[in-house]
Amino acid sequence: MSVSVLLVDDQPLLCLGFRLVLEAQPDLRVVGEAGNGEQAIAMTRALDPDVVLMDVRMPVLDGIEATRRIVASGARARVLVLTTFDLDEYVYAALRAGASGFLLKDVPPNDLVTAIRSVAGGHAVVAPAVTRRLLDTFLPHLPAPGTARTPPALDTLTGREREVLTHVARGSSNSEIAAALHLSEATVKVHVGRLLAKLSLRDRVQIVVYAYENGLTPPRPA
Repeated sequence: MSVSVLLVDDQPLLCLGFRLVLEAQPDLRVVGEAGNGEQAIAMTRALDPDVVLMDVRMPVLDGIEATRRIVASGARARVLVLTTFDLDEYVYAALRAGASGFLLKDVPPNDLVTAIRSVAGGHAVVAPAVTRRLLDTFLPHLPAPGTARTPPALDTLTGREREVLTHVARGSSNSEIAAALHLSEATVKVHVGRLLAKLSLRDRVQIVVYAYENGLTPPRPA
């Protein structure tokens, strides 16, 4: 099955570069290009892509608000945000808006292709180490562990599910969680799935954001 991708960036040369990389793959096809957030919303509605590769800083409407509106509309498209990271302080807001992850704009071609396939398959693409770095950057704006008001949905979690949530929030992979809790990776996947359902979250990235927003886990030491 082919994966349809909508490119969203106000720099035509970047769009051309991404198009050349993606269309060299037999299972990926670019269905359109948008130059700002408003166009991205309209083209997502019209073209129904599997993945929207979304820039953040654009004229007319930025990528954060465009992501929020696309997710809120119920579109099946999953949004993958592009950022320069060190300069772009808006990535955290984009994840809160419902993005399935983010990539650096200088991402190697093979990693870009792999990430798009992963997102299309329902997975997050934020590497654990990058997730920690991102969230630690925004830690001063987040509640300290134990000081946030406990969301009612947390009361529905079992003790084991809370343990898994904490490990996910620290950026651990399924294999790392399995080793730490002496579980099989299949069992960890089941627990992660239950977390998503009980907390009404879309993917693993949102579990991380949820945990940090609610002061459930401290950052991992550098």
